[in-house]
Amino acid sequence: MFFPYYDPTMIILIPAILLSLYAQAKVQGAYGRYSQVRASVGLTGAAVARQLLRQANIDDVEVEMVPGKLTDHYDPRTKKLRLSPQVYQSSSIAALGIAAHETGHAIQHDVGYFPLAFRNNLAPVAQIGSNLAFPLLIFGLIIGSLNLAKLGVYAFVAVVLFQLVTLPVEFNASRRAIALLEGGGYLTREEVGPAKSVLSAAALTYVAAALSAVLSLVRLLLLSGLLRRDD
Repeated sequence: MFFPYYDPTMIILIPAILLSLYAQAKVQGAYGRYSQVRASVGLTGAAVARQLLRQANIDDVEVEMVPGKLTDHYDPRTKKLRLSPQVYQSSSIAALGIAAHETGHAIQHDVGYFPLAFRNNLAPVAQIGSNLAFPLLIFGLIIGSLNLAKLGVYAFVAVVLFQLVTLPVEFNASRRAIALLEGGGYLTREEVGPAKSVLSAAALTYVAAALSAVLSLVRLLLLSGLLRRDD
């Protein structure tokens, strides 16, 4: 039995696919709307990120611009906070929210926030697991090796753990972002709601990714026969 592209268990992934599509629509809608609304403080995302870093007494993180749309991220290995042009150069509510969110990750790194440290350490293992899980499972089933199929399932567990631990990391960064922006006077009371909308929509994409990982693990268990075996 060979099923590299389709098998009946793929139906299990439908809820995650639908949630992912919904999350992407929410992100595009919220970002599209509030990237057109200028924050009253008049500062760009890059300027706000730099000010928030200084206020947190972090002087070893560089803020730089990277190409692409919504490619914003913090790299803990190089201590660089990378913002897309639409965030780096913009003074919109969406830009400030995203810049503050990435700054939140830099602050997490600086204070030793455990979920972030755990995720960073787990990342290379999860990458290996993502690459090897299905090949090991399929090859194991082809040659009739349950142990090899099990190894594929176990490899994917690291992927699930990575996606699950990403949730508190992202939620915490968003909470930090809103508190920093509101507490520092970067957003008015009327502007906080729209910024929350942008970050909440982005957080939903991580929920969709976690659901997809969990359902994929269930699918692997079914394909391997582990859920149907007593041994």
